[in-house]
Amino acid sequence: MSAENEKWIAAIASAEYVKNGMLVGLGSGSTAAFMIAELGKRVAGGLIMKGVPSSDATARLAKQAGISLLSLDEAGTMDINIDGADEFDPQLQLIKGGGGALLREKILAHNSRFNIIIADSGKEVERLGKFQLPIETIPFATQTIIAELEHLDLQPKLRMKNDEVYKTDENNYILDVDIFQKDDLKELNTLLIQIPGVVETGLFLSSTDLVLVGQGNKVATFKK
Repeated sequence: MSAENEKWIAAIASAEYVKNGMLVGLGSGSTAAFMIAELGKRVAGGLIMKGVPSSDATARLAKQAGISLLSLDEAGTMDINIDGADEFDPQLQLIKGGGGALLREKILAHNSRFNIIIADSGKEVERLGKFQLPIETIPFATQTIIAELEHLDLQPKLRMKNDEVYKTDENNYILDVDIFQKDDLKELNTLLIQIPGVVETGLFLSSTDLVLVGQGNKVATFKK
């Protein structure tokens, strides 16, 4: 079965966890888009819920799907958060941020009682790092951060889009770095986040409660 179909069945499985009256964090990216579409169908069928979007793109999709939205300030703590991932390992550690929404995604994960990750089978890895780690940085400090990351042998690359520097919804930049040879990800994350001008990293090391993965025509469940 194709990756798109695996994403779709994982998204359908995640929607089963959304009950009437819930506040739901809505992730970003291609797999989350399937989840938003499925929740939209269920809202049309009578499901009562409100969503908190993790990106401007997700907000647009949710509105098109007929999902009522709240800001994080209005919602406070969410009952559940559903998002995708670029990679996950056996410890349910993640790399996220391929779509550039890692900052808001991490904020929603932190402010949710239960975090579900949905993915196709290609996102499951034994060791994080084949997918480069995104780091969000403020423009003012990005060049000095690049120099520091080069010194750490992380081979940073400034993310571009259409021949221009890519900007996040918060008007920050993204540096993609190579962490495949790094063994202690907690230590690495602490090191990175302490660099002035680094806003957030795409390492989600302890927030995930459940991963739902499309594997062929079935959904596999991974719990902490």
